[in-house]
Amino acid sequence: MILYVRFRPAPALGTGGVEAALPSLLGLAEDISPVVQALPPDAALIDVRGAERYFGQDAVQLASLLRVRALAHCGVDCAIGAGPGPMLARMAAREAAPGTTLVVTDAGTAGFLAGKPVAALDGVGTATARTLCAYGLDSVGKVADAPLAVLQRIVGARAGRELWERARGIDRTTVVPNAAARSVAAERAFSRDELDPVRHRRALLSIAEELGLRMRGEGQVCRALSLTVRYADRSTTTRARTLREPTAHSAALTDVAYRIHESLGLQRARVRSLTLRAEDLTPLERAARQLTFDPADERARRIEAVADRARARFGPRAVVPGSLAA
Repeated sequence: MILYVRFRPAPALGTGGVEAALPSLLGLAEDISPVVQALPPDAALIDVRGAERYFGQDAVQLASLLRVRALAHCGVDCAIGAGPGPMLARMAAREAAPGTTLVVTDAGTAGFLAGKPVAALDGVGTATARTLCAYGLDSVGKVADAPLAVLQRIVGARAGRELWERARGIDRTTVVPNAAARSVAAERAFSRDELDPVRHRRALLSIAEELGLRMRGEGQVCRALSLTVRYADRSTTTRARTLREPTAHSAALTDVAYRIHESLGLQRARVRSLTLRAEDLTPLERAARQLTFDPADERARRIEAVADRARARFGPRAVVPGSLAA
């Protein structure tokens, strides 16, 4: 079984406290299984199939052990989902109450998925969900029952097969052991609960500029970007997207951050803070970049390099986007 663990802080600890405690929490998880994938700022995937055989305990018992140790050592509770693969474990964790473990077995997979909206599946964004709903495929069960050829005609050959497999609980992804240090994040908290989407976008622009500058200064690029929105009631929403190519280019990061924000459809949501995280960092020299003949892109990158040199000499506020200077 695979465990998806979302760590829940005590009220006094706050989200930042969980992020700071994440390396310690991952260490506790690695005492149970060496196959642990960090998902900053507050989650992890754990493959416990070997641990079940080694300790002679099932996934629920191992999850309970991890929960007790996290509370005792770090003052952090957990909501845990368990499933045959990472996708089902994540989906189960979304429905698990704090302090509980929700298990989806192989036999119960079809029943667990059948009534869920199609947007609940990994890889199904707003546009894809809208297209599927237009054909009457508004639930996971209906997608699972649809012929593979029909799905491939609607969304494409490869995407159609992946969608068909996920709707049937087939998950080909694995838990990839990594470290929490392979990401970098920045946060902007508003002085009051903010409803204005224009101010949200200004904050995202500021964060993306900061992350891009930090990564370029360290000679790194990221492969994915995640956005965490904290609301007035202390609840949070996190969404992530894989980038088309690894980058530390601020304009590219800003564009993806805007698209993630728009996909949330916040409208009149009262937002307390926004956190942007650049994930799956890799050294710049190991990353390939798609060549482009767009002169505007090349000009923007040259300007960015000049601005970076000015910031290194005169401070990070020496050069800022015009919309942030107003």
